[in-house]
Amino acid sequence: MTEHSAPIPGNALARLAEALGPESKRKGPPPVERWNPAYCGEIDMRIAADGTWHYMGTPINRPALVKLFSTVLRKDPERYVLVTPVERVGIMVEDSPFLAVEMAVEGDGESRQIAFRTNVDDLVQVGPDHPLRFDRDDRDGVKPYVKVRGDLWALVTRSLALDLVAMGEEQDVAGVATFGINANGIFFPMAASDELGAP
Repeated sequence: MTEHSAPIPGNALARLAEALGPESKRKGPPPVERWNPAYCGEIDMRIAADGTWHYMGTPINRPALVKLFSTVLRKDPERYVLVTPVERVGIMVEDSPFLAVEMAVEGDGESRQIAFRTNVDDLVQVGPDHPLRFDRDDRDGVKPYVKVRGDLWALVTRSLALDLVAMGEEQDVAGVATFGINANGIFFPMAASDELGAP
């Protein structure tokens, strides 16, 4: 983990790590960003929008196997790939590869700390290395994401997204009244306040 996401006693990330137990102290993911084997084509693997991994049209129901695959997942400029030191294969991702399924919050305003656990038990604390991003969905609603590692993001589940929006506040950003979230001393803009109406 980076210095910005290392568990510190009493913070939001430490609470999530404690809830996961000893397994959360395991080694981090392998250095897939340094591996550049030949591209071997696509395989019939898909990560559905609900976070379910499928192989040849069938859901992978073994959580340990999904977690293993998730550690060798990388986003290249042209596609998502599973990568090892000797091969790189493309897979399909419908939305984002991970879901943020649990959130811990400590403090408020600029000193607020927000940490997430993903559906594959990655723990990330919102900050410079793990920013929040807000996209629009097909009904013009807000879809929040948190960066996990590399160019891999986790979609924040709907119930947690509502909790996030409830923490939002308005700030002036370059002369524009902007609604967003403060975390770890950083303001993450969601949208111009006049685009959202009354929050």
